Amino acid sequence: MEITSAQFVVSNSRADMCPDGNLPEYAFIGRSNVGKSSLINMLTNHSKLAMTSSTPGKTLLINHFLINNSWYLVDLPGYGYAQRGKKVMENIKNLIQHYVLERIQMTCLFVLVDSRLEPQKIDLQFIEWLGENSVPFALVFTKSDKQSAGKTKQNVERFLDTLKEQWEELPPYFITSSEKKTGRQELLDYIESVNRTLQ
Repeated sequence: MEITSAQFVVSNSRADMCPDGNLPEYAFIGRSNVGKSSLINMLTNHSKLAMTSSTPGKTLLINHFLINNSWYLVDLPGYGYAQRGKKVMENIKNLIQHYVLERIQMTCLFVLVDSRLEPQKIDLQFIEWLGENSVPFALVFTKSDKQSAGKTKQNVERFLDTLKEQWEELPPYFITSSEKKTGRQELLDYIESVNRTLQ
């Protein structure tokens, strides 16, 4: 797939206020500071489509971007940024849950995981919750350029091995670098293949 157009459509604080229609939606989520905005900008070839920030946890709304006039890329708030305060954290949790569980247009949820880190409890718990609720998802390992290829491979395998303790079948996964555009074509081709099954 080639992205020929990408435009911001709307930000919402509630899942039931998202755009009408039946276009498929591919949502991106992860722990704060996992590199979500950079990944979205890399995928769409727009350096400023999603706002990147040195301060983690800046995305507080559901952001819809229309891609090629045929599907939505959805930027969801990051989870687990404790410095936001309890009330804000609760609001974000509810926002994520309502979108993920009730938005029938959501076709796949891409869960971003920092490839430099040991398996994080908060990521594993979130993935377990997706499984319990039968949510279709794929894993995206980010920041692979920040370390050697061998270290990335080792960390990814460790994460997948941890999942195998609970999961009979592993979800699709992608290894990416926003700096080097690693994994870009594989991710877009996956979205295109899923779109074809919906036609």
